Amino acid sequence: MTALDVSGGLAGQDLSGFVRTEADGGAGLELLVRGARCAGCLAKIERGVTALPGVESARLNLTTGRLAVRWRAGRADPGAVVRALEDMGYQSAPFDPLEVEARIDAEGRRLAVALGVAGFGVGNVMMFSVPAWSALFGQEMGNGSRTAMYWLSALIAAPCTLYAGQTFFASALRSLRKGQANMDVPISLGLILTLVISFSETLQGGQHAYFDAAMGLVFLLLIGRYFDHQLRHRARGAARALMLLQAPTAQVLDRDGVPRGVPVREVVAGDRLSLAPGERAPVDGIVEAGQSELDLALVSGESAPVAVGPGMRAPAGALNLGGRIVLRASAGADDSSLAETARLMEAGAQSKSRYVRLADKAAAIYVPVVHGLAALGFVGAMIAGLGFREALLRAVAVLIVTCPCALGLAVPAVQIAASGRLFRKGVLLKSGAALERLAEVDTVVFDKTGVLTHGRAAVILADPVALPLAAQLARASRHPLSRALAEAAGPGPVADDAREVTGQGITGRIDGRDARLGRAAFVGAESPTGTETELWFRLEGEVPVRFTFADDLRADAAACVADCKRLGLKVAILSGDVTASVSRIADQVGIADWRAGLDPAAKAAAIDALQAAGRRVLMVGDGLNDAAALAKAHASMAPGLAADVSQTASDLVFTSERLDSVTDAIRIARKARRLALENFSVSALYNAIAAPAALLGFVSPVVAAIAMSSSSLVVSLNALRLWRVGRS
Repeated sequence: MTALDVSGGLAGQDLSGFVRTEADGGAGLELLVRGARCAGCLAKIERGVTALPGVESARLNLTTGRLAVRWRAGRADPGAVVRALEDMGYQSAPFDPLEVEARIDAEGRRLAVALGVAGFGVGNVMMFSVPAWSALFGQEMGNGSRTAMYWLSALIAAPCTLYAGQTFFASALRSLRKGQANMDVPISLGLILTLVISFSETLQGGQHAYFDAAMGLVFLLLIGRYFDHQLRHRARGAARALMLLQAPTAQVLDRDGVPRGVPVREVVAGDRLSLAPGERAPVDGIVEAGQSELDLALVSGESAPVAVGPGMRAPAGALNLGGRIVLRASAGADDSSLAETARLMEAGAQSKSRYVRLADKAAAIYVPVVHGLAALGFVGAMIAGLGFREALLRAVAVLIVTCPCALGLAVPAVQIAASGRLFRKGVLLKSGAALERLAEVDTVVFDKTGVLTHGRAAVILADPVALPLAAQLARASRHPLSRALAEAAGPGPVADDAREVTGQGITGRIDGRDARLGRAAFVGAESPTGTETELWFRLEGEVPVRFTFADDLRADAAACVADCKRLGLKVAILSGDVTASVSRIADQVGIADWRAGLDPAAKAAAIDALQAAGRRVLMVGDGLNDAAALAKAHASMAPGLAADVSQTASDLVFTSERLDSVTDAIRIARKARRLALENFSVSALYNAIAAPAALLGFVSPVVAAIAMSSSSLVVSLNALRLWRVGRS
């Protein structure tokens, strides 16, 4: 590809090298969009780009900034997409995941530095503000001394406020350019006017300056902003982590059958691949030669290994447990089942980006009301004949005393307390918005393998005499069922001359007699039709003995399901395992609504169907086949032993072995939502009292400082009530 100079934007540059031609004749372009931060940005960009001639779809992921545009080949101009973005006020560049990570890291560092500067400023400005306050209460201090204190306060507060407040100024400017007003608009306006009026009063020898109030506001709001950034940072990269499961290279066989390593992206449909034991299939393929067993637990959720032979399918990500097999690639890397799951996850993350948080909803009400009151105060004072200076002071006083400190802390304070409470419960929260979404769920969907069950086979029927003998063969194998059998028997010897027969079982000698462990036909037995996974053992001269296995149910699974129902939640199971296994677990835990044999796309479609019907779904899953469903659900959780991709795609991860972490998290989230709404009420009540006082001229620096600090303290203390949730 041709390197581009993106410093001045992409408009007018040749983008043909970045256009990807797709298998169905279409074409696509991926861009990194800078400056899109809210659901309004997302809707505006998607609507504007989709309206361009020839464009079929445009999907923006706010988390990564990735805009995927698709059109019919030759029917759209990629340059028009870039120009449309620039006309809407957004810069763009070719999408590069490394650049995204660098941008996120840079934002975190910038917030950390700003928070440090604000902390320095607020700590030092008080040395000069407190004596000035004391003078207002009758303490001896001349006008010159008070003015000197104000100038010293300005020397610290002004540069610190302007530097630390850049986060709010930049956000407010972007919002105003789009004809909108977010919460950063009144914050920025209040900060700037506070400094302007404070300098004006200091120059004129006035009694009131607000340098300390501006510095304190920036510091308190940056605490919440930095915490929110850290939570959002944990939620990024699910699709990228998923693609890491795809092997970077593949062993492609040439015409002479000699394998050579090639990058997996160079594999095309029709290539013959060699897959050794312990390797994962790099792409989807059909077995051409060899016999083996595949572990599909991460791919489909099926708990038992699946035997494969010529003509059978091996999906990308399947782990080869047995002997070497040869695959005929049925799709390239970009069209594999892993790639499709990644695309489903991207779509899920994009849909979550549209969620409007409580603070944004409050800002929509707060901004016009407060600005309207400030304008009313200015006009009223002018009509009353107080003069321009006094009228402006009253208007600014309204903005200062009602500056949304408590409102800005209402949600972050609760999220900090909730995150700590969840952590003590063994639950890691990855997104502040996820906490709000979790409080809204009315349906819980469980995966079976690894969630309701432990995700590992356990012996449920064993002959006590044959068990220690069979275990001597089992200890010589890495097969999951053999490991379960050996674990059930405990430590012991290994059979002599033990040898594994690929896809069949193990042979060896025990006490000088031939022994076999494996499939029924391998040991010479006739297997009855059963619902459980099985192994057969036969010792020379003895009748075959059958061992049956099942995925071990979590001890508190039924109690968790019952607790969900007490919380008024609908409960269901979506599993990729076989029908008999899912049916048995559903009966044991008391879930009537269940579906089995679902691949990742089917699970994601089932979640979409539930949400289209008006349900707000919490998905609890652990496997690779759950990743797309986790990304699409209204909220999602994964156990700590889940696949890395599932943990990354989830909003919360619970490290405990117990499922009551799910219901604990829901209770804490619901309580957090109630406390956030209470904090908004406290903020509204404070503003209802403070605004009229400011309009009437009763607000001094002392009153403003005490009022703002008190309101912030109240919402913070209210948030600490979360620590009582779930305590006995």
